[in-house]
Amino acid sequence: MQRYFVSAEQFNEHAVIITGDDARHIGKVMRGKPGDKLIVSDGNSREALVAIESIETGQVTANIVEPLAMDHEARIRVTVAQSLPKGDKMETVIQRCTEIGAVSFVPFLSERTIVQYDAKKEGKRLERWRKIAKEAAEQSHRNRIPSIEQPLSWKGLLSSFEAYHLVCYCYEKENGKQLRDALKPFIEQLAPDASAEVLIVVGPEGGFSEKETMEADQAGAVSVGLGKRILRAETAGMAALTCVLYESGEMGGM
Repeated sequence: MQRYFVSAEQFNEHAVIITGDDARHIGKVMRGKPGDKLIVSDGNSREALVAIESIETGQVTANIVEPLAMDHEARIRVTVAQSLPKGDKMETVIQRCTEIGAVSFVPFLSERTIVQYDAKKEGKRLERWRKIAKEAAEQSHRNRIPSIEQPLSWKGLLSSFEAYHLVCYCYEKENGKQLRDALKPFIEQLAPDASAEVLIVVGPEGGFSEKETMEADQAGAVSVGLGKRILRAETAGMAALTCVLYESGEMGGM
């Protein structure tokens, strides 16, 4: 069943008003008609099964059939920090990791980042990234849309580490500790119903410099490998995120 995110203000006691691109999607793409049912969420605390009452230009009115209490979010809240990759690869990272279950994304600039950062274009790029996250969250029936932060400097990212219970950075030269080695004891010490904040840090196409790995270690992060193969920058975050959620039982693990 098609799912849409709306603001809390678009809900009232008995109905929801869907506007903008979502209204056009319902009317033009889905060819919705009165009586068709949808799932609508405010991305926070309210979700409902609704039935379309009317479709007008730029607006769909739907009556609430019943509130829903489905929770599709993981108890281990994983943020993916990704050094800005070339081209549109960040869009792929956001789309795929949203489907898998990331709760937020932190783009950052590191020593070997190839992309030329242009602050003047950042507004449009963030808008596009957030739209991609919203659509991916709808497609994968998420309860919430992942947040996407303004790109940080490497120093700015390091200073954020203290906000997480576990920080792992993916390092292709790590020959000892693999991601599972860091995850297993961390997850085992959590209470069954406890949540935790985990940060996965992925470097650029050229990897992290030795200076950056030393700084990450000093800031409390754990260097981890992702197996014997070298993954692309846009693949590493997806693989690491999947491992975290599998090991925590979100994908049939444990």
